Amino acid sequence: MGAPAVDPGVQQFLDALPASPPLTGETLAAARAAIPPPPPPSGLVEHADLTIPGDPTVRVRLHRRLDVAAELPGILAIHGGGYVMGDAATDDALFEQWCLRFSCVGVSVDYRLAPETPYPGPLDDCYRALRAVRQRSAELGIDPARIGMFGVSAGGGLAAGLSLRLRDRGEPGVAFQVLLYPMLDDRQVTPSSRWTDVPRWDPVANRFGWRSYLGAIDGTPEVPHEAAPARATDLGGLPPTCVIAGTVDGFYDEDVAFAERLRDAGVPAELHVFAGGCHGFATPACQAPLAIRARQVIDDWLAGHLEGPRPAGPVAQDEPFHAATIRRTA
Repeated sequence: MGAPAVDPGVQQFLDALPASPPLTGETLAAARAAIPPPPPPSGLVEHADLTIPGDPTVRVRLHRRLDVAAELPGILAIHGGGYVMGDAATDDALFEQWCLRFSCVGVSVDYRLAPETPYPGPLDDCYRALRAVRQRSAELGIDPARIGMFGVSAGGGLAAGLSLRLRDRGEPGVAFQVLLYPMLDDRQVTPSSRWTDVPRWDPVANRFGWRSYLGAIDGTPEVPHEAAPARATDLGGLPPTCVIAGTVDGFYDEDVAFAERLRDAGVPAELHVFAGGCHGFATPACQAPLAIRARQVIDDWLAGHLEGPRPAGPVAQDEPFHAATIRRTA
């Protein structure tokens, strides 16, 4: 049985996109270069690159509205790209809207990409970025008790993996997480993961992405659940979570199962499934009614959590940062 039909409005969006070859090691450089640049800034939101020194250096991109100086809630955003593509500027369009609507501060992680940097490198970058944001929250104008995460595709896998790491290490978790068609399971054992007729991110690309990210441990029993969150046997103790899935996505089965297991573990979790949604359908560039509705669901869920009660708990401080260690760059 193949994948269901794509929503007509989303299909029109897909038909307007340039054709791309199958993703392989040979085509990766061209695929990275083909990612469109962010839209021009509105002048209402600042987008500034910051550096967290260390070995290695971690870069993040700060998004903040220019007319508010108060301490604001924060969203750590982790971009998609199958663990092998993308950068922090991908989130510019998103935070042009969210910073104004929610009066929040966005911090997008420019994590290192596979296969040049396999696991745990990308997850380590996200972990260090979150710790730095918490420890320098006063400098960045962020309320450290109201920091959540938003992850798209591979970024959703990294967000879920980071939440598992924080829980396993006994460190304070984030206030919430939104996982937009997250990439969670390296095993490709579900029916939807084997659909060859999905319009974006088919099994060949998925295998390439996971093989690149997991490196030497790919296909072995040593894959930890922080690397592939669907492997976790216990999802208890994770933050309130919103999972968005499309029925024409190879990740459909693993995303639905993950949301249901969160619920069974006692985690406040919502699952929203969009019939006809393919991988990437909710991107800000897609103006199909289905995509607009999905983005509105995310916005409504975020609105409740950004204004919700502040969780108790200390901020971890065992990796000190000095005043100059998060600094603006060109």
